[in-house]
Amino acid sequence: MIFIGRGALLWRAVRSAQAAGHRIDLVWTDPDETVPDGVPVLTGSDVNSASDAVVATCTDGVVWSVNNPTILRAPIVESGLRVLNIHNGPLPAYRGRPEIAVVHALLAGESCYAATLHEVDLGVDTGAVLAVEEFGIGPEDTFQDVMMAGLRACHTLFERALPEVVAGTLTPLPSSGDRGGYHGLRDLAELDAHQDNPRYARASALGVFAPHYPELAAALAGGTRP
Repeated sequence: MIFIGRGALLWRAVRSAQAAGHRIDLVWTDPDETVPDGVPVLTGSDVNSASDAVVATCTDGVVWSVNNPTILRAPIVESGLRVLNIHNGPLPAYRGRPEIAVVHALLAGESCYAATLHEVDLGVDTGAVLAVEEFGIGPEDTFQDVMMAGLRACHTLFERALPEVVAGTLTPLPSSGDRGGYHGLRDLAELDAHQDNPRYARASALGVFAPHYPELAAALAGGTRP
């Protein structure tokens, strides 16, 4: 079992898999990550550059992408391994960068959100959906509230799906064929056009996440954008 990603969400998933008795073949993460003892790790800025090593190391055919900002390319996706991603957002409606998707969900007045487990293909969050962990958005919930709830849902979904993934019994959910919406960095330049939206204050209340998303914080404040 291989993990690709970074941050607390990644390491919680790794610990859960270890606690369940699964072998961790390799974790690919950023060079500045604090790595737990006893975990085999490779670090770098782009896992695709080490695809041969990643593929060769996997013993059970399963690759998890958890809080992974890198788009996985053909050498990994088409390797014959089962590559799965935990996405903080419902698919296909909210593809792309989770932090920007959360802003749009709040602006749209969504009352329900979700974490999604999906197969990874050569698109961005376009692979078959395997499982969903839904949660509600309250009328006063802010960006911080929804992002926190989404991260919790991501881990709950991982733990719930892990046994079925290992057993090979998890199959795709029915699909409408709709590719949904994509939310990326290009959206940032358009966010201040929503300032008259009555939900803008909630959507822009990044809270503890502001230091993690400086570009988003600047765009919501009407400042410099990429």
